[in-house]
Amino acid sequence: MVKKAFTYQIMALDDFHVFSQLSTTNISQRITIAYTGAFGVLKHRLKQIFESVESLPDEESEGRAFGVHERLTVKYESEKHISLHWRSDPISDMVSDSVVALVLNIGREIPKNGKLVISVDGNVAHLDKQSGNVESEKESLKERVRVAFQRIQNAVKLIPLSVS
Repeated sequence: MVKKAFTYQIMALDDFHVFSQLSTTNISQRITIAYTGAFGVLKHRLKQIFESVESLPDEESEGRAFGVHERLTVKYESEKHISLHWRSDPISDMVSDSVVALVLNIGREIPKNGKLVISVDGNVAHLDKQSGNVESEKESLKERVRVAFQRIQNAVKLIPLSVS
């Protein structure tokens, strides 16, 4: 819909240059993200979220590329990087944002020893997820982490059903 001289017109995107002085353009975006995991794992995780994740033929990446909802292309660039390519529009931008979030969080696994490392303003605390014990040189950070962990545990604790 275009407003011109107090009148409104509905026109197709291709007609903008004919009936107005407006012009349109398409923006192609590309982002390279550090990713050292297996490319197949990434594809599997994306299939768990999106309905359409299809392999794409690509000579440059030797078949290591796939499309997400025909809007976004994920390419294997090297052992340390992947790239995302998409034509900018609100839906494609949303899909790309969710793929970036998944890639950035896919490597965040809880350590095998069960301790989480929390860093706040250069101060470090170690939280044992089994016992809830917190170790830190800074007492105020230690207390903040302990309280936050207790609140999280209380929030996710199951509420028992009363038998009556």
